[in-house]
Amino acid sequence: MTRRIIFVTGGAGFIGSNIAARLAEDRGLDVVVCDRLREADLGKWRNLSRHAIGDFVAPEDMFDWLEKRWRDVEAVIHMGAISSTTEPDADRIIQTNFGLSRDLFRWCADRQRRFIYASSAATYGDGSQGFDDRDDFESLAALRPLNAYGWSKALFDVFARRQADREYAPPQWAGLKFFNVYGPNEGHKGPMKSVAAQVWPGVRDGQGVQLFRSYREGVPDGGQKRDFVYVRDVAEVVAWLIASPGVNGVFNLGSGQARTFEDLARAVFAAAGKPAQIDFIPMPAAIREHYQYFTEARMDRLVAAGYAGGLHPP
Repeated sequence: MTRRIIFVTGGAGFIGSNIAARLAEDRGLDVVVCDRLREADLGKWRNLSRHAIGDFVAPEDMFDWLEKRWRDVEAVIHMGAISSTTEPDADRIIQTNFGLSRDLFRWCADRQRRFIYASSAATYGDGSQGFDDRDDFESLAALRPLNAYGWSKALFDVFARRQADREYAPPQWAGLKFFNVYGPNEGHKGPMKSVAAQVWPGVRDGQGVQLFRSYREGVPDGGQKRDFVYVRDVAEVVAWLIASPGVNGVFNLGSGQARTFEDLARAVFAAAGKPAQIDFIPMPAAIREHYQYFTEARMDRLVAAGYAGGLHPP
């Protein structure tokens, strides 16, 4: 019997493990995870421990593994990346987030295997140009990210579009611009966890929440808005893409509804059954000038491409 392999890079991480878990529900698929687990105490391995994955591959063995088994590989889902917006080594960011993505894209194009990858809402920079996910070359190239992480993701979106326009692309290629993803399997992420995950332990234990004051007229303290999207909704979109091989391009992936940080904090208190205790603290001067006060994914193109599943704000 021919194996149907879905190869997931970063598959033990936050988003990747939720995608692996969702795809592993299909007994006809072998979900192969490529990642590093690092310290056992961090519990990253636990993100996979309840799911029947088909194999586990170290990143340095990735291309050898793919070459040996490429006939059975149906798709590569590339979630592996340096996701920290504060990583100081720009060379490391570009090598990992752009270089590896480029090489996997070319491998999939040469072998005619499908390719789904993680882009980011960080490509939109300060949001002054809006959050419309037009994915023609000119629109993608016009974006101006604010940090090296966002730039590395924007650079690859442009690369993928250029290669597709030159008809050198995988039979399916799809990038997903993740907005503020939250949900289970974030425990290993430390300070890069979502706001909901960061504040939950304290709220559960009866502590209060600190939010930034606003420095923009018309925006109250805690009134800064983000598009928060549940990670299992993200996994459903990826599963839909696997079932929809004709869908190509770069798409937003958020809830489509911005919520304030105060709304989010109150929802966490409500989930814990605790009265809300919110204090507003000064925003560090170093980030005030470029701080985003609003993000909201336009989801029209994903819906127009055929996605009919739910996307739930917190």
